[in-house]
Formats: sequence, structure tokens, C-alpha cells
Amino acid sequence: MNLEKIVAVSGAINGLFKVTANRKNGLIIEDLDTAKQKFASSRLNQFTPLETVGIYTDDGESTALKVVFKSMLEQLEDNPPIDIKASAEQLRDYFKDILPRHDEQRVYPRDIRRVIKWFTLLHEKGMLESVDMPAEKEEENTED
Repeated sequence: MNLEKIVAVSGAINGLFKVTANRKNGLIIEDLDTAKQKFASSRLNQFTPLETVGIYTDDGESTALKVVFKSMLEQLEDNPPIDIKASAEQLRDYFKDILPRHDEQRVYPRDIRRVIKWFTLLHEKGMLESVDMPAEKEEENTED
């Protein structure tokens, strides 16, 4: 699954959902837990495709959420995600291992909690193993 089909919805409806169809006044979204579809109005909700989410880094740029998720997957056995109820200091220490260059002034503990929560949900649903990494695909194609 591609992360562009997954959106974070906030407003009248909250959480992560899969986009199944677009309408001019909103989206048809599918709950990742129940697989039930419903309409989410764009007047009552804000939609953020996970593919567009970036984490600020100390060089003034941002790192794509896909890259952060990939790092979390690679470190899953040695450094599993911590509880989202952990202290701000514990969250920051964990995230320093995942993305050492993140901007500590602009990435707040609530942002780290959200990333961990999203990662945990998507990993439990088996949606992260198939996340496309464009750079890796290009490298594979040039090796042929």
C-alpha cells in the first residue's frame, strides 16, 4: 500500500483512514480497523495525506514520514516504539535514535506521539512493509 492513500483526518472525524474515493465536497474514507466506509465532508474535516507529512530537521529542511517509518521499521527489534504516554524527555530520547537530526525546537512531544501512534497502527495492520521507497526502486533498476 502507498502512503498517499492514507489520510489523517481531523475535525468531526479523527484518526487515520484509507481514501477509497474523492467527491467534490469531501472524501469516502475507510476505517482501518473496521473496514467500514463513510463520507467525510471537507467542510467539517481537514485531510492530510501521510505522504505529504514531513518532520522538521535541524538544517531547515524536512524528512518525509516514509523515511521516518522506514527507520522505525529497521530499528523495531533493537529499539521498539515507546509508549505514547511516556514523558516528553523519554519521547525525545527515542526520537533522537530514530531521526537524530530532527529539529527539537519545532518537533514537539505531541508530534512524536502522533508519529508513534500512526506507526504502531499501520504496522499492526501490515501496511508498512509495502511502503514504497522511490530511491531504493531507482537503485534496483540501475543494477540490472
